[in-house]
Amino acid sequence: MELRQLRYFVAVAEELNFGRAAERLLIAGPSLSQQIKALERDLGVRLFDRDRRSVSLTAAGADLLPHTRALLERADDLRGRARRLSGSQAVRLGYVNWLPPDLARRTAAVARVHVDAWVAPSHTQAARVADGSLDLAVCWVRDEDLERHGLRARLLGADRLYAVARDTDAAGPAASPVPARETDVLIDGDTTSWASWNTYAEELTGAVGARAVRISDGAVTGPAFFDHVRRCRRPVLNSPKGQTAALPSDLVRREVVAPRVYWTWSLVWRRSEDRAGVLGVVDALCEGVDAEELGIHAPDAWLPADDPYALPR
Repeated sequence: MELRQLRYFVAVAEELNFGRAAERLLIAGPSLSQQIKALERDLGVRLFDRDRRSVSLTAAGADLLPHTRALLERADDLRGRARRLSGSQAVRLGYVNWLPPDLARRTAAVARVHVDAWVAPSHTQAARVADGSLDLAVCWVRDEDLERHGLRARLLGADRLYAVARDTDAAGPAASPVPARETDVLIDGDTTSWASWNTYAEELTGAVGARAVRISDGAVTGPAFFDHVRRCRRPVLNSPKGQTAALPSDLVRREVVAPRVYWTWSLVWRRSEDRAGVLGVVDALCEGVDAEELGIHAPDAWLPADDPYALPR
């Protein structure tokens, strides 16, 4: 038994004429007759009395007709609900500087995702989710942030941070790894723009023995960052915002080891969130993301102590 057969039954019952019902349904008359017969076989009852001149409902057909209409109404309601979840209401997503490259493909069947044009720091995007300006955000958060803002988080990705150094500092053609304690970490005086990075950098320098270099020109990333690298005598840790930036010819990338330093990306949403579209996007984006594969749980990996995905120390 199929829903379309039930719709055929209702159409014939309302028209009491197979020809008119077929025209209404935009199918051929013989095909309609065959489908009604198939439905009668499936149900085990005869729905219509018919001869060459008239069609009428049997007692069984008359009894089943209101139940069939109710079933079709519920099916239409289900289809409408699914359509609303999949596209009518946009899910607002904010980010800092990174999004999964296959975001559109993974979320297309779940909801219409609107990526917010305002690119802002992690702490700002988390606060916007909390106040309802966004439904979701891809950002860096700590357990403290989740608790303060009433948010939930799932792991979405991770960047392994590296250092940038002058080419003359490299050991041979291929730059050699550098221990984390032998790097410089820039900490900017602009706490409005760099609050999340500064928090991360302060804990990192204290934990691994790297040297904090305090600046006030916003050069944690961008062309001015490279100027700081040229001035510093030691390799400088690159921030997540500079992960994909092309290096000038006089600078090289150096792997950071002992420990390997990671920055995590969370997908965050309100604890009170109950809309299926929003929660469906969370599942669609985070399903299959594995901390082990990303490397953040390796024995020589470092995360801040209150990172939501840090293992107990």
